[in-house]
Amino acid sequence: MSQLTTQPGQNRMGTMPINRLLITMSLPMIISMLVQAMYNIIDSIFVSRINEAALAAISMAFPIQSLMIAVSSGTCVGVNALLSRSLGEQNQKEAQKAAQNGIFLAILGALAFALFGLFASRLYFASQTEDPQIIAYGIEYLQVCLIFSFGFFMEMMLERIIQSTGRTIYNMFSQGLGAIANIILDPIMIFGLFGFPALGIRGAAIATVTGQFLAMFISLFCNIRWNTDVSIRMKGFSPDRRVIGIIYAVGLPSIVMQSISSVMTYGMNKILGVFSSTAVTVFGVYFKLQSFIFMPVFGLNNGMIPIIAYNYGARNKKRIMETARLSIYIAVGIMLVGLAIFQLFTPQLLLMFDASEHMLEIGVPALRLISLSFLFAGYCIIAGSVFQALGNGVYSLIVSVARQLLCILPIAWLFARLWGLHAVWYSFPLAEITSVVMSTILFKRIYDKKIRNLSE
Repeated sequence: MSQLTTQPGQNRMGTMPINRLLITMSLPMIISMLVQAMYNIIDSIFVSRINEAALAAISMAFPIQSLMIAVSSGTCVGVNALLSRSLGEQNQKEAQKAAQNGIFLAILGALAFALFGLFASRLYFASQTEDPQIIAYGIEYLQVCLIFSFGFFMEMMLERIIQSTGRTIYNMFSQGLGAIANIILDPIMIFGLFGFPALGIRGAAIATVTGQFLAMFISLFCNIRWNTDVSIRMKGFSPDRRVIGIIYAVGLPSIVMQSISSVMTYGMNKILGVFSSTAVTVFGVYFKLQSFIFMPVFGLNNGMIPIIAYNYGARNKKRIMETARLSIYIAVGIMLVGLAIFQLFTPQLLLMFDASEHMLEIGVPALRLISLSFLFAGYCIIAGSVFQALGNGVYSLIVSVARQLLCILPIAWLFARLWGLHAVWYSFPLAEITSVVMSTILFKRIYDKKIRNLSE
């Protein structure tokens, strides 16, 4: 009996105080995601100094870049799950196959997006605008980002492989140094400093992919030097359909859920483009700015999910609920700070992107209205992650589809036609209210089915 009661103490997720455990698990990912959000914002700030058309172009490019992140991240989720489980089972052969097939899938993903960049970039931008300058800027920017996306896909995969072995600290170095390189190179490449030619928006894209390749090489070095659990050598490799099937059985729902955001953004760009390219630019700027508020909450999620999953396996109801409650409090607190910033410093936020009077006229009310959704977003994000931790990822998918495709886009389209541009922005807080209601109903459902009868 004593052996049974002491065994859980061998894992900190079953014993460490929840507040300290949650911070310990989440902080590295929060820092990493904040760095990523920062260089996305700085990238746009430098591009805005070219002109507003250049900023509109990268706003229109954002859905494809988001789709690329979704495909890469979702594939990595599947690889991470299989690799971690195989290592836990002491199945070295299966872990090796997971890593090698993951690298193979990353290469295929990069190739697919490179082909899109080469042959579909013009068609993509022409579907959103008729402005030849925006189309030209967009093609120039997106082609570089997609044709050289190999660095991005491999960086993410190599980071997830080493993360699967518990060595998460190395990812902070690779992501951080890659982001810093991008920030340093942006003004040099765009404006032609220190003897470099001024490359304009193409320079911004080159700075981005250079940072990604640097992060890839650092992560490759860390895997070779310190990852003693899995070898990333591809000698004698051949694709394994069974392993790839297992990877996408886990990763495909994540790809679909993240891709929904790309569809929503593209749809909103189409709706806003009817009014002006400035409206599209404002929406793109909002997405860059809100990432700095949302990324810490997503980092918190990454720390929360394994704690809840572990304690669900240990049938510890008290620690599950304590983790969920504390995560909600922290997430709501972060979002309230974000709401205050968006409400009080709206002009200053837009002026960071060299906003014109016309852009301020559209952007100030837009950011203030959209940010009202922050009141509810923190709770909804945590609830969705609790669903995933308890093995009900489909609940998160249902809420995400309802919010972004069934609420935001139809409401924005209808309001645009009935009341004009200023009414479009109300679609976001209205959709978030729907998300709160659905998340609460589904949370009660999963609590009754999976948590209520667990032992204390």
